[in-house]
Amino acid sequence: MQKKQTATIYDVASRVGVSLATVSRVVNGNSNVRESTKRKVLDAIEELGYHPNAVARGLASKKTTTIGVVMPDVTDMYYSELARGIDDVANMYHYDVLLTNTDEDPVRETMAVNNLASKQVDGIIFMGNELDREVLNTIAAVDAPVVLAGSLDEEGILPSVNIDYVAAVKEATELLIRNKHDRVALVTGPMVHAINKHHRLVGYQAGLEAANIAFDDSLLFATHQDYSAGLQVAEKIFAAQATAAVVYDDEVALGIMNYMRDHGKSVPEDFEIITSNDTKFAIVTRPELSSIGQPKYDIGAVAMRMLTKLMNNEVVDDMQVQLPHTFEKRGTTINPQP
Repeated sequence: MQKKQTATIYDVASRVGVSLATVSRVVNGNSNVRESTKRKVLDAIEELGYHPNAVARGLASKKTTTIGVVMPDVTDMYYSELARGIDDVANMYHYDVLLTNTDEDPVRETMAVNNLASKQVDGIIFMGNELDREVLNTIAAVDAPVVLAGSLDEEGILPSVNIDYVAAVKEATELLIRNKHDRVALVTGPMVHAINKHHRLVGYQAGLEAANIAFDDSLLFATHQDYSAGLQVAEKIFAAQATAAVVYDDEVALGIMNYMRDHGKSVPEDFEIITSNDTKFAIVTRPELSSIGQPKYDIGAVAMRMLTKLMNNEVVDDMQVQLPHTFEKRGTTINPQP
C-alpha cells in the first residue's frame, strides 16, 4: 500500500488556482484577500487536510508561534502549577509550548536556552533559582524576549513575575516571634542564588530586627530542594535548639517536620513550621503545613501574558511584577493570625 502524501501549500494553491502568496496570506490571517478567494482557499485546506507548518510560516512572518519554557524539575509541584498557567495563556494566544527540564544544572540551563533559540522560538519563560553569569550571558545573547517566572536575577534587569519574597518571609518570621519563639531558623536554597541572598535572607533579618532580636548565623541553613534534604538539615536545626523555622520548600518542610516528630518534638506545640510554596504537599500531611500562599498559576499566566506583549513589541508598563501573597493558617503554627 502506497503511503498517503501529506498535502502541501503547493497542492492548495494548485487546487484553487491562486499563487502561493495568496494561500500564505490566508493561512497567516492577512485581511488583504478577497472574501470569495479566502473561502475557496479555506475549503481547499479542509478538503486536502493541509496543516501549515509553524516553522515554515515563520520563514515569512519571522514568527514560529512557539515559545520555550525552561524548568528545573517538571515533577516539582510548584513549577508544574506555574507551567499550567503558562500553557493556558499560551493556548489562548495560539502559541505552542516547548518544555525543557534542567535539574537546575547551570550547564543544562545554558544548553536549554541555546537549543530553544536554535529552534527560533518567539520567546522564552525561565523558571528556577539558578541564574549564574553564564546563564545570564546566554539569555542576553538570545534574539527573543525572555521573562522570569518565580525567579529573580541579581541585577533585577530581566522582566519577571514573582511575589514580594522579602515581605513574605518578614511576615512569617514576625509571626513565629509573636508565638514566643526567639530562636527561629531560616531554611533556604543555596545562598549564591539571588532569591535567597537578597530576598529571603533580607526578609528574615528584617523580621528579627523588628523584634529586636540579633541575627544568629547558626540559625541559617542552606539545603537542596527535596524531602531527604529536609531530614538531613533537620538534624542541624535540632542541634541548634531552634524552636521554629521558616522553610523555602514544602518537601524540605515535610522532612523537617517528620524528623522533629520522630525525635520527640510535638508539632506545633514544641516546634512550629511555616513553609513557602503551598503545594499539595502542604495539605496531604498531618498536621497540614502552614504556608506563605503564592498565586502560582497566576505567576505563570501573567508571565506568559507579559511575554506575548514583548513578542508583539507592545508597551509593558511594569517589567518587575509582584503579585500579592497570602498566609494559609494550618496545623503547624499556633494562633498564626496577627
